[in-house]
Amino acid sequence: MTGVSATQCTLALRGGPKAVPDDPGDEALFHWPIVTEEDEQAVLDVLRKGTMSQRDVTEKFEAEFAEWIGRKFAVGHCNGTMALLAAMHAVGMGRGDELICPSVTYWASALQAFSLGATVVFADIDPESLCLDPADIERRVTPRTKAIMVVHYCGRPADMNAILHIAKKYNLAVIEDVSHAHGALYKGKMVGTFGDVAAMSLMSGKSFAVGEAGILVTDRREYYERVIAFGHYARHATELTLPELKGLAGLPLGGVKGRMNQTCSAMGRVQLKYYPRRVAEIQNAMNRFWDLLEGVPGIRPHRPAKDSDCTMGGWYNPVGHYLPEELGGLPVETFIEAVNAEGGRCGRGLNAPLHLHPVFNQADVYHDGKPTRIAFSPEDIRQPIGSLPVSEGIDQRAFGIPYFKHDNPRRIQQFADAYRKVAENYKALL
Repeated sequence: MTGVSATQCTLALRGGPKAVPDDPGDEALFHWPIVTEEDEQAVLDVLRKGTMSQRDVTEKFEAEFAEWIGRKFAVGHCNGTMALLAAMHAVGMGRGDELICPSVTYWASALQAFSLGATVVFADIDPESLCLDPADIERRVTPRTKAIMVVHYCGRPADMNAILHIAKKYNLAVIEDVSHAHGALYKGKMVGTFGDVAAMSLMSGKSFAVGEAGILVTDRREYYERVIAFGHYARHATELTLPELKGLAGLPLGGVKGRMNQTCSAMGRVQLKYYPRRVAEIQNAMNRFWDLLEGVPGIRPHRPAKDSDCTMGGWYNPVGHYLPEELGGLPVETFIEAVNAEGGRCGRGLNAPLHLHPVFNQADVYHDGKPTRIAFSPEDIRQPIGSLPVSEGIDQRAFGIPYFKHDNPRRIQQFADAYRKVAENYKALL
């Protein structure tokens, strides 16, 4: 069946042979991160020196990362959640402020706003990009809106031109969450360089993986210093120059410690050397998979158009679009089950909408006598079922695909055959 039409083949779910035979080489095909002796030696050097909590290695990593991504300042953090919290503080979010954020994202894009006395207003997503829908952002803006959190979801760059236009119109800060999209390009420019500040996770599952860590980048000195003041007290003496911050030096304004463990920054320096080359191979592999499935009914790639000058970076958490109307209304759950029976490594892929979760609707986190979401709001801004229709229905129109870390044409063809086989024989599943 390899490389030819799967039409009329008996599905594995109905007793036929699997499209993807077992292969011990898959351990390497899908394993990530790639850790070499160079990574191990860098980490061991820190361990043997006992400098895990110092910052000499971290500052070198920050400088190298800032140069690579194209920003003036970078600050390493203990995780991406902390880096995003620092970004919110940097742009001045505080009590009563609102952050506009997509509902379909990981909670760490938004939930930290509660810690600043701020809240979240969710906007719907664009069904094609799965990122913030610019058409829905503007109607969410109120006099209390402080910033827009842009998530480049599953590696695909958001529509930054449209979002920046809205931000400028209403004088809003833009924070980029790049946790899914390290190295992705939007119109030829690296994501993370468009907003006022950007932050991202570098945890072990991400496409740029160094351990449990995060990093923040910006071009604005005042934002950089606010980040240092917030959670990097040991750097106050050397980094704070603004009079309003210099006089407060010595204790972190956020009452938190955000610094990166130097085993992570040591590994990060090594990973950064090879990341562009490794990302190029991932891009070749993932694009190969989707190119093989061009024209197959019911499924479409989640990637930018080839002529858009946009890329998917490291393709973190790759997904595809599902069009049940082309497959006789076949539920996505059944499609996924059938592909997995073929050995196709298919999954659900997307985060559940945050705006419906009880933490954003019921939880009184700080004992204010009302849900924290509306504790400092003059009106009830909670968003019930039906308020974000695309976000609420997108799980029925998307699925996860194999995350190839190497470009193995033979094996990728076999996986593509599994998806083609199920899609072309969908009637056997109705």
